[in-house]
Amino acid sequence: MTSPDPAVASAPPSAPAGRARPVVVVTMAIAQFGLFVGLLAPVTVSLALKTQTLVPGDDAAAVNGNVLAAAALFALVGNPVFGRLSDLTTSRYGRRRPWMAGGAVVFVGAMLIVALAGSVPVMLIGWCLAQLAGNAILAPLLATIADQVPPQQRASVSANVGVMQNVGILAAAYIAAWFVDNMVALFVVPGVLALVLVGVFCAVVPDKPITERPETGGWLALLRTFWVNPVRYPDFGWAWLSRFLVFLAYFLFISFRIFYLQERIGLEPAHAASTLGLGALVFTIGLVITAKAGGWLSDRTGRRKVFVVVSILLLAIAFALLGVVTTIPGFLLVEAVMGIGYGVYWSVDTALTVDVLPDRENTAKDLGVMNIANALPQSLAAALGGILLVIGTGGPATNYTALFVGAGVIGVLGALAILPIRSVR
Repeated sequence: MTSPDPAVASAPPSAPAGRARPVVVVTMAIAQFGLFVGLLAPVTVSLALKTQTLVPGDDAAAVNGNVLAAAALFALVGNPVFGRLSDLTTSRYGRRRPWMAGGAVVFVGAMLIVALAGSVPVMLIGWCLAQLAGNAILAPLLATIADQVPPQQRASVSANVGVMQNVGILAAAYIAAWFVDNMVALFVVPGVLALVLVGVFCAVVPDKPITERPETGGWLALLRTFWVNPVRYPDFGWAWLSRFLVFLAYFLFISFRIFYLQERIGLEPAHAASTLGLGALVFTIGLVITAKAGGWLSDRTGRRKVFVVVSILLLAIAFALLGVVTTIPGFLLVEAVMGIGYGVYWSVDTALTVDVLPDRENTAKDLGVMNIANALPQSLAAALGGILLVIGTGGPATNYTALFVGAGVIGVLGALAILPIRSVR
């Protein structure tokens, strides 16, 4: 990469004083929206519909879960690696911008591969590539919160991540309804949206270059990319464990939601997709209301833990309630409760995570390690969900009560893991 002007400071900038520039906050949010539409449309709807065109019958759910699980491993590895690479990048265009822009271009190509796939292996290859490209965007994008946003504003700005993630899920549901009969548009439209909106952020963000590449430490240091010592940094370790458990519970819900609507409530695929969209709308309304309010209150009071614990417990209750719900109105009510809890959780937990990062000069790398707690559950949820679904059934994967009550229990454990954190109130 080309070296920048020698007059530019060589050290990574510390968190800015004052307040983040409004144009950065706004374009960061729309970039997150575009990326989450692209990444989560397949997870929530599109891949399930694509899989059903390749694997008709009862095996589609298992195949779809296996594809999601395998590709999630690429996200698990890709996020900390691309985060580390962006920390070390000395491009004249900055540390974060080249990876976000390049990842967005590759992401569109990967989505086209998935759309045109004529077999499960080709679909898997395309989605694995999409996961790598998406995390080449996501790692540096989230690192800009630490780069560009001062501590007293982080929960409010972090709220945008949760809001945009779930507005993205909502948009994905409606895109699925619009393009359910057009497989290319179903995948490529979200990919192009991500490319455009991430490109806008890349054009605006003041991504200050560094002139000297930080010491890499060789291959041993590269292996450390995937590790932050929880004994040396216990608060980071507890935050990681909590997020891992919460996302494991969350993906037990996300990964099997459309099949739950079809098999437990008895909806046809098209009706299930439209109901999922309505549920996502209800969820998002609750989330938007509570995310900004929870983030503002957390910043105003200087407290993080109480907001995170209470919001996780609310999520756990919602997961467990799904175990007994068998109607559309009941499903929508649970979505509302879940949105209220998740809004507060995501805004404040993201701020808590940034507050306990061990190394201010390698924020993207450490956030990448934290993202393993987001990505690994995607793989484990498919396997664990398959086990829970067959408990007591004698074979058919239909025990949704065990699935969602199990998710609730895991969520409670995630709340308990927050309590030992000491450096954050």
